[in-house]
Amino acid sequence: MDKHSREIHVAPDRFELTSGEALLVTELRSAIAVCVYDAAEEAGALLHLRCVVKTSKPADVTDTTLATELLLLDRCLEALREAAPAAKHLQARIVAHLAEDAQAQPVCYTVVAMLKHYLADAGVELLPEDVAEGPARTLRFRPSMGWVHTHS
Repeated sequence: MDKHSREIHVAPDRFELTSGEALLVTELRSAIAVCVYDAAEEAGALLHLRCVVKTSKPADVTDTTLATELLLLDRCLEALREAAPAAKHLQARIVAHLAEDAQAQPVCYTVVAMLKHYLADAGVELLPEDVAEGPARTLRFRPSMGWVHTHS
């Protein structure tokens, strides 16, 4: 392989797994990324969730939305554990881009809080989250090193 590592794009409401030197890349627009990895095993996953207000009551987060996102996170962790069974020390960093829409922000914060509780219950060590407003954020994640880089 050349000096440039392979890049895997992660679409909204999906996750991708990788091991070795591959980079997981996504663009966050009113969205949350969950970067999970085990640096010793050089394996990890990136889950991309959109923060979309879908109801007439904007500050509401429906149980269906939360259940769908938790199911995706559960599948992501399960797939990572199957792909890298020796990965015993999973760590996660949550990176979010908040829309400048005041109605969407509480939804995003609710989802981040729920994801943090779920990850903690799953035995994943949580690193400080990175939440920002402004222009869309490009996220590049190299699980083999636990390296997360964002820029607007």
